[in-house]
This record gives sequence, structure tokens and C-alpha cells, in this order.
Amino acid sequence: MKRQIPIMLAIIASVCPVIAFFFPDRWINEWFNQRLDAWMVIIASFALLLGIVSMIQVNIHKIRRRARGWGFSIIILVTFTLMAAFGLFGGQGERADGSLYPFTWMFQFVFSPLQATMFSLLAFYVASASYRAFRVRNVEATLLLIGALIIMVGRIPLGTLIHPLVPDIAEWVMKFPNTAAQRGIIIGAALGAASMSVRVMVGIERPYMGKS
Repeated sequence: MKRQIPIMLAIIASVCPVIAFFFPDRWINEWFNQRLDAWMVIIASFALLLGIVSMIQVNIHKIRRRARGWGFSIIILVTFTLMAAFGLFGGQGERADGSLYPFTWMFQFVFSPLQATMFSLLAFYVASASYRAFRVRNVEATLLLIGALIIMVGRIPLGTLIHPLVPDIAEWVMKFPNTAAQRGIIIGAALGAASMSVRVMVGIERPYMGKS
């Protein structure tokens, strides 16, 4: 029963929105869609709490074992405790005198710069991946390189200086070949998501069961 009950609940929860979509009755929409959404919010709240507890346990265990990177675990726990305390007891937003509450100050001047730094590092990975992808090895790589050069040159003033038609060619590449490729990728991803959803609905795929 420990396996059958979660599978049945997952099947019921996945079938209800489908029924509400194909049968747009007010009663069906209220029970199979709106109430289910409210229950999902409640369940997600408990899942968030479990995730917090799991994060604390994992990092405490890592610190006790002095595992590799245990210093970062200390930073995680300290910053988590500070942000939780500031958020629960310190208030948010601005005070009457215009100064920021500690939670808002930490978010704007600590979290946001760190987040910006992390995303800025992605530029180097993109440049490295572009270098590997644009190496002329076959016909596909050659077409990719030509298209990238057209787009990059056509988006800067140098393209107009080379020839007035270069920006128009770059716009055509973005509007037609690029859009066609994007739609193909989106359609493929949608078909994959649909097939995966059907496998979850019928109980073939059970990612929510973990390794059990």
C-alpha cells in the first residue's frame, strides 16, 4: 500500500486538470481545477518546509564530517538563519525615515549583487560553447558560423558600413530560419512533455517515488 496509494493520488491529481480542460462546466472547474490548485499550494508549502529541513540536515552532517567544502555549508546556514530572522521579525521594505529594513538591505545589497555576478559568469561559458560550436568541422557547423556572423555583424553599425543590406539580411535570418528552428524545438519539447505526462498519469513513470 505504501507504493499504491502515492501512485493513485498522482494519477487522480494529473487526470483532474485534464477533465476540467475538456469539460468546462462550472462545477467541474471549481472542484477539479480551483480546489486542486488550492490544495497544491498547501502541499507545496509543506514541501518547502521539508526542503528547508533537509537542507539544514545535509549541511550540518557535512560540517560534522568536515567534508570537502564544509566551510560553504557554514556560510549557507548562517546566511539562511540571518535572512529567516530578518524576514520573520525584522520587517521588510523601507522605514519611515527612508532607511531599509535588514531583510530588504540584505536582499538588495548582498543577494542581488551575488546573483548578478553568477549570471555574469555565464557569459564566459557561452563564449566557450560558441567557440566550440562555431568551429568549421562540417556543413552544419559552417551554416551555424555563417548565420552567427550575419547576426552579429548585422546588429552593429559595422554591418551598415559593410553594406546597407546586411541589417536586412540579419533581420530575415532572425525572422524566418531562427523562428522556424525555435518552433521546431518548442514542438519537440511539447511532444516530449506530453508523452512524459501520459507516462506519469498511467503510473509508468514515478519520479515522485524516489529510488524506492
